[in-house]
Amino acid sequence: MKALYGQQNSPGEEMTFVFQERESLPPTRDHDVKVQVRACALSWVDIKLLSEIKLKKELVPLGREISGVVLEVGSKVTFFQPDDEVVGILPLDSEESGVCEVILVHEHYLVHKPEKVCWAEAAGTVRDGLRAYTALHYLSQVSPGTAVLVLDGASPFGTIAIQLAQHRGAKVISTAHSLEDKQYLERLRPSVARVIDVSHGKIDVAESCLEETGGLGVDIVLDAG
Repeated sequence: MKALYGQQNSPGEEMTFVFQERESLPPTRDHDVKVQVRACALSWVDIKLLSEIKLKKELVPLGREISGVVLEVGSKVTFFQPDDEVVGILPLDSEESGVCEVILVHEHYLVHKPEKVCWAEAAGTVRDGLRAYTALHYLSQVSPGTAVLVLDGASPFGTIAIQLAQHRGAKVISTAHSLEDKQYLERLRPSVARVIDVSHGKIDVAESCLEETGGLGVDIVLDAG
């Protein structure tokens, strides 16, 4: 069974991707869930593990957002059972590569996959979806009538944040970093209240927000970083 890893031989060197033959999985522990992977998302987090955290490893496992089917559960797992469809995020210190046929995951890193969401969409949106939901509902508590500014709304995080905010009845303003991003945001339905094109650096975002909100300004600013 093979898994995907990132390899960087020296600082500053471009990462290369290698498929490495891995040993058989260890026995399933009490809180482990054995998952047959159906889809896995690759994200910038995998690259940052090497470039910023300076992780001292020759091979770094890649792919941390996964969806799949439960094959086996540990003796103390109560929330999942074989044949359940799940989605989850592997922790940063995980030795498991999500780009693998079968992996072991602690039950706390998994949730049930919604029935109407396909494998690829589940794996591809769980990270940014969780971040956007947490920012809007736990860190800022969005509510009907709230004015929300989403920076770089055409990004995966931004697109999800816009839809979640609108679902709660918020008025959404967003920035766009290119003409393509601007056109994409203007096609979204429900419509974004205002798309601010910052690609030329000549627009005052704060002034545009004040103008759109009648001088009140926005209540929440979301920046994916």
